[in-house]
Amino acid sequence: MVAVVDYGVGNLFSLCSSLAAIGAEAVVTDDPAVLAAADRIILPGVGAFGDAADKLRERGLFDVLRDLAAAGKPLMGICLGMQLLFEKGFEYGEHEGLGLIKGEVRPIAEVIPADLKIPHIGWNALHFVGEKSPIFRYLDEGDFVYFVHSFYGKNDDGSVIATAEYGAHLTAAVGRGNVYGCQFHPEKSGNVGLKILKAFCEV
Repeated sequence: MVAVVDYGVGNLFSLCSSLAAIGAEAVVTDDPAVLAAADRIILPGVGAFGDAADKLRERGLFDVLRDLAAAGKPLMGICLGMQLLFEKGFEYGEHEGLGLIKGEVRPIAEVIPADLKIPHIGWNALHFVGEKSPIFRYLDEGDFVYFVHSFYGKNDDGSVIATAEYGAHLTAAVGRGNVYGCQFHPEKSGNVGLKILKAFCEV
């Protein structure tokens, strides 16, 4: 069973529809006991970093997710959910993240040319970093996925597993042990996205 974290942030319907399309049993929940019983956890999210982190705390899920990840439970963050995996986010101030991936979430405006539009919206190619991650086992270099973001994960400890080119090499995905994150939306990325979700359900 895949538990999709419900903390009032994110489009849960399309994600659950994608999981159903690959034959995965999914439950949307904010119950720590259900999260603990699940085989895998997906942390979705859209919106602002600080607000989302506050909502996780309000529902008592912040430390629960940290503890389950530390215990080896496979966890995937999507879009803002990926950003929340980092130690800090700098969106409307400085905010503490889950700290499961080392680094910070910074504005893409700091690294891309001034003439490029923000947010980065649309289809872009994935470029794998290092040995191909297990969540990309069914993908080919250059496969396209769908992005919508104005901030990116800045990491320098080897956790970046894929980048996308948008005036700079932006973090597209991260992975460290049993923790994964996708800046893009697998549930909006057609067959490529379904392949990623399928691979995650097999780790």
